[in-house]
This record gives sequence, C-alpha cells and structure tokens, in this order.
Amino acid sequence: MKGLTKRIATAVIFVLIMMGGLFGGRYPFTILFAVINGLCLWEFLGLTLNQPQKKRDLVRKILGVVLGMAPFLFLAAIHLGWVARPDRLLALSLLLVFPIIFLAFIYELYTRSEKPFSNLGLIILSVIYIGVPFALVNVLAFQENQFQSTIIFSLLLLTWANDTGAYFVGSKLGKTPLFPRISPKKTWEGSLGGLLVSLALAAVLFKVYNQMSLADWLGLSVIISVFGSFGDLVESMLKRSLGKKDSGSLLPGHGGILDRFDGFIFMMPFVTSYLLLIR
Repeated sequence: MKGLTKRIATAVIFVLIMMGGLFGGRYPFTILFAVINGLCLWEFLGLTLNQPQKKRDLVRKILGVVLGMAPFLFLAAIHLGWVARPDRLLALSLLLVFPIIFLAFIYELYTRSEKPFSNLGLIILSVIYIGVPFALVNVLAFQENQFQSTIIFSLLLLTWANDTGAYFVGSKLGKTPLFPRISPKKTWEGSLGGLLVSLALAAVLFKVYNQMSLADWLGLSVIISVFGSFGDLVESMLKRSLGKKDSGSLLPGHGGILDRFDGFIFMMPFVTSYLLLIR
C-alpha cells in the first residue's frame, strides 16, 4: 500500500508541475522544458558514463549537459526575443559550443581512460538523442512569433495515452510478444490497444482545439504511437545493455525522468517534420 501511495503522490506532484509549466506562460514553459532536458541528459550520461573515476565522470556529465542543452537554449533565446539578430547568436553559440567539444577531447588526454573516444561519443550522442528533440519543442510551441503550448500538451497527452492504453490492454489481453529480446512484457495486443486509445484521444482533441483537420490529428496520433513505442524500446535496449531497471530514481515509484519522456523524445523529430509539412 505504501508503494501505491508513493506512486500516486509522485504522479499528482508531477502533473501539477507539468500543468503549471505548460500553461503558466512562455517563461515557465521554457524553464520547465529546460529542466526536463537537463535532467534527461544527466540521467542518460549517468547511465552510460559508468566508470570508477567518479570525479572525472562528473566533469564529463557536466560537459554533456552543457552541450546537450545548447540547441534548446539557442532556439529558446530566439523565440523569447532575447536577441535582435539570430545570426549573431548563432555565431556566438558556435564560438562557445565547438571549443567546449574540443576541450572534451583535451580533457580525455589527461583522464587516462581506457575508452576516451567512447566517452566523447556518448557525450555527442546525448546531444543528438536528447538535446535536439527537446530543442524542437521550441519550434512547435512558438509559431509566427506567437506562443501556444497546447500543441506540446497534446503531444504529451497522446504519448502517455498510447503508453497507458498499451499497458492496460497488454496486461489484460496481451499474448503475442512484440519484441521479446528487448522488452519481454510488451505485446502486439498492447500496442494495438495503445494506438486505439491514442486515436480516440486525437478525435477528442480535434473537437477541443480544432487546430487541424481530423485526418491530421489521426495521422499525428499514428506517428506518436509508432515512434513513441520505438522510443520506449530504444530506452529499454539502453537499460538492458547496461543491466539497469530504471534511468534514475528522481520520481519515487516511477523511475527516472528519462523513463517518462523516452517516447516523447524519440517521436519529436518525426512529429515536427509532419506538423511542419501539413501547415
């Protein structure tokens, strides 16, 4: 019972923080996703940069978080109007980011690590895998100099609806393994259930927001269900390869932040391309 109470309390606090950030205006929104971005980067690097040299791993993690947050902060600064000339900001960002990358190379010279280029590769991977997808949040939330968080809210709802539907349908009706080598508990029946729940929610969102046609909402739902599920599998592959159950312990009873946003992160490039194409 204590475990269930902990899960419920964590979920309630998490939802309140998310809602406050999503609908509190452009600055709370930006702060919320900057923090989530940073925490996901920290957990990813904490999982992968697993060496006994803890102080040196801390430096690598800090370098990785700084680099991983650079794309998000760059786009946020433009959309929030902090800079009059984005080209100057781009030049300044490049002047800062590339030296940090090459400082990481120099740093590895002095660590005597057995796998220096693996460390460098993981830091750069964190930028691509986590940093860039979170940067795309700014692209969708700020359209034509107008801030609107409803599209990001909708994406999160559809992602979690797919996860929830897959879990409940899979636990009750699941018989056919989806990807047993990576995630033995996931089933095709659960995936279909998640897709159907996501499609139903997309129809509701069409009525509530009416930002796109019903066909576009349904297409968006399919993309989220497919690539969000792949995102969950990719993170499961990561944790299985490292012998870990959760990405972290920040959310009692729920694991880490990366566990909650793995599907959202993975589907963002596909969803952003789709939404920009249909508009």
